[in-house]
Amino acid sequence: MTETLQTADAPAPTAAPDATLMDINAIMKVLPHRYPFLLIDRIVASKNVTINGPFFVGHFPGFPIMPGVLVVEAMAQAGGVLLLSAIPDPESKLIVFTGIERARFRRPVVPGDQLRLEVDVTAWRGTAGRMAGKALVGGKRVAEATISCAVVPRKPADKPALEGS
Repeated sequence: MTETLQTADAPAPTAAPDATLMDINAIMKVLPHRYPFLLIDRIVASKNVTINGPFFVGHFPGFPIMPGVLVVEAMAQAGGVLLLSAIPDPESKLIVFTGIERARFRRPVVPGDQLRLEVDVTAWRGTAGRMAGKALVGGKRVAEATISCAVVPRKPADKPALEGS
């Protein structure tokens, strides 16, 4: 993992050394279970790409390719799970995009592929962060991006009524 920023009240989430989404230590911080009832020791984010995806109808007829923006979205969702596991009251929060940088697409992702999503947190301040994401198929990198995000309330604050409404 690259250098991670931390504050006393917001420790950075950790990824496993082999770049899986969450290792046993991270899982034990989230789940109360312990041996012999803790039955998982790592979480890997993956997406089985099937022809049933509605985007394949038009992208592209006769040569279906998963849109690159959806590959980046999958990386962001994997990172969101990692970050939400490290904040208090995650049920009341959302992780939203604030930026996508250095996105690169190395080969098409097609039906039948299984995306393996690897995310490293490179900066974390408790309410905002940055992650380096990779998507692999068959052990080969198909996409990568640096994703910035922010933590926001799940339900937006009530908006004041407009005058004359």
